[in-house]
Amino acid sequence: MDLKLKDKVILVIGGTQGIGGAISRAVAREGGVPLFVGRNPGSGESLEEELREKNLQGAFVQGDLNEIDTSKRVVEEVVQRFGHIYALVNNAGINDGVGLEKGNPASFANSVFNNLNHYYEMAHYCLPHLKISQGNILNISSKVALTGQGGTSGYAAAKGAQLALTREWAAELLPYKIRVNAIMPAEVMTPLYKSWLESFEDSEMKLQEIISKIPLGKRMTKDEEIADLAVFLLSERSSHTTAQFFNPDGGYVHLDRSLT
Repeated sequence: MDLKLKDKVILVIGGTQGIGGAISRAVAREGGVPLFVGRNPGSGESLEEELREKNLQGAFVQGDLNEIDTSKRVVEEVVQRFGHIYALVNNAGINDGVGLEKGNPASFANSVFNNLNHYYEMAHYCLPHLKISQGNILNISSKVALTGQGGTSGYAAAKGAQLALTREWAAELLPYKIRVNAIMPAEVMTPLYKSWLESFEDSEMKLQEIISKIPLGKRMTKDEEIADLAVFLLSERSSHTTAQFFNPDGGYVHLDRSLT
């Protein structure tokens, strides 16, 4: 199936590794031009070289989006270098463990800011260019927005807000034919997820405990599976899909736990 993404510039925030990296690779395989934004030059330049060796398009744009004016600078740089923006993938964030007990009002506010504000900022600065391309926005949220997890109030609040903004923006941008959707990953092995697992005394036992509760196949979701859904939603093949939340999680959120 031709997703018609050839030569279309797609910003992937946090797009150098993990789920974002998988989305960048999937966009490139479809002939698109992923511009993966991140703080770490090492992972960004490594992905850029990987794509180049496969004769695929893609470029790294360095920037810490939690710093003032970085989002504006990133968008201006991209448009200057590539001429247009077809789509925005908001993805960067971290489950930082700021809860009611292990946290305070200041750390909560900081957690929400770091996980949420750049979603708005990037959409705001990309909007004039998305109006021209009649492209779309894809927000990567989390199952935590629906299920809760405990001990991560800031992250959960930000992820819930990302879902609210998905439908708010979908409504606001209808006149411009700009679609807005969200994906809510659950259990996906990323570098950050692996780091979290290693915080447990017996990380392997914790992993097996989690996997046993995933109904379909008793396995974690692959980042490539998230990416495959993402590129479909970004493409013209889903041209009448907007304001939707997707759970590619093997039934983890929506199926009865007795099935495990």
